[in-house]
Formats: sequence, C-alpha cells, structure tokens
Amino acid sequence: MGIVKEFKEFIMRGNVMDMAVGVIIGGAFSAIVTSLVDDVISPILGCFGGTDFSNITIPLVGDSTLNIGNFINAVINFLIIGLILFLVIKAMNTAASKLKKPEAPAAPTTKICPFCKSEIHIEAVKCPHCASDLDK
Repeated sequence: MGIVKEFKEFIMRGNVMDMAVGVIIGGAFSAIVTSLVDDVISPILGCFGGTDFSNITIPLVGDSTLNIGNFINAVINFLIIGLILFLVIKAMNTAASKLKKPEAPAAPTTKICPFCKSEIHIEAVKCPHCASDLDK
C-alpha cells in the first residue's frame, strides 16, 4: 500500500502537473508549427525551386538501400521548423514586452544630510554622522 500512496503524492505534486500541461501544450504547438511548415512555408519554397531529396538512395547488399534523401529532407524540415519557431517566439516576446506595463520606481529609502552630505535613512531626524538636527 505504501508505494501506491507515494505514487499518488508524486503525481499530484505541482511540478509534475506543470510538466504534463507543458507536454500537452507542446504537442499542440508542434502540430501548429508542423502545419505551418508543411502547408504554408514548404509550398512557398517549392515555388522558388524547392527540391525533394527523397529519391536519393545508396544501394547496399541485395535489395537494401540507404535512404539518405529522406534524412536530408528531415534535416531541412528540422531547420525550417527551428527557424519558424524562433521567429514565432521572438515575435511573441517582442509583443509581450511592448504590452508589459512599466514598473513604478521604488520610493527612496535614503536621503542626503544637508549639512555633511552623508547618506542617511529617509526617516532620520538626526544625522548619525554630524549629529545635526534634521527637518522631517
């Protein structure tokens, strides 16, 4: 019975739930990016002489072939997806930074003694450096 209880506690921890949500959202986002590349970017690149390397093979012993063209296509797709993902995240970060409200400056916690010019606490009524009485 102890292992079931430990497993339940492990699953219900916040970071495991956050990770699960991240994986699910990542899968959905991956589908969006893949569709963007396959359905939008690749056809546009095809208009400019895009090449399909899937026919490139290296014959091995017997009927076996090394399908190097499929690997080249996968690498090209990876680079395109990486570039698109970089651009999407960069645009999202830029938009988020423009929408972020500027933080109000913090209230000062110190002031300068008008007599000795030392930095003192803002609520001080007597300078600890020169013993002058200060206005509040």
